[in-house]
Amino acid sequence: MLRLDGGLVRATVTAVALALLTPFAGLALAGPVEDADAAYARGDYATALAFYRPLAESGAYSAQFVLAGMYETGRGVPQSDVEAARWYRRSAEQGFGFAQFNLAMMYSKGKGVVRDDAESAKWMRLAGEQGHVYAQTVLGGLYASGTGVPQDYVEAYKWYNLAASRSTTDANKQNHDNATQMRDLVAARMTPEQIAEAQRLSRDWKPH
Repeated sequence: MLRLDGGLVRATVTAVALALLTPFAGLALAGPVEDADAAYARGDYATALAFYRPLAESGAYSAQFVLAGMYETGRGVPQSDVEAARWYRRSAEQGFGFAQFNLAMMYSKGKGVVRDDAESAKWMRLAGEQGHVYAQTVLGGLYASGTGVPQDYVEAYKWYNLAASRSTTDANKQNHDNATQMRDLVAARMTPEQIAEAQRLSRDWKPH
């Protein structure tokens, strides 16, 4: 059963994490990067690491994201949440939405960093503002429960509504269903005027 409290936020975060288990989720890889991706896929992590680490160290945000994922899962490197968070941060600070989302997840769980709901919400919002549909679902939960942000049902409805409307592929159908169900739970606590305002904010929203 879904609840508008911290339990809902933790359940949402856990469900979203299952959709992004690989460090390559959402990345469009091409050229030599495809070779490194193929090496990773077949379990040749040494070859993948030899390609991605120099790029990450030189400042390539996508390579930093992949390297963070390798540290988080312990593939090709000793598992280290601290190193994972460090590399996610370097990528996130360059504006990469997937890294912002993963860094927010690290802060929400206290993995590799001190748990900090406000810091998690900050990075989650940055990812959501770019159009990351899973971040938008989590943001709905944060605003519904007041976790890391002031409780605000209008904002909660807006983010759930955006996540539901933008989760249009088979891969994120569950996210659509979750966001829709939670949006309707929030709506039951809102006035018609608040719902109308949230719907207006949803219509006017643009990724940035």
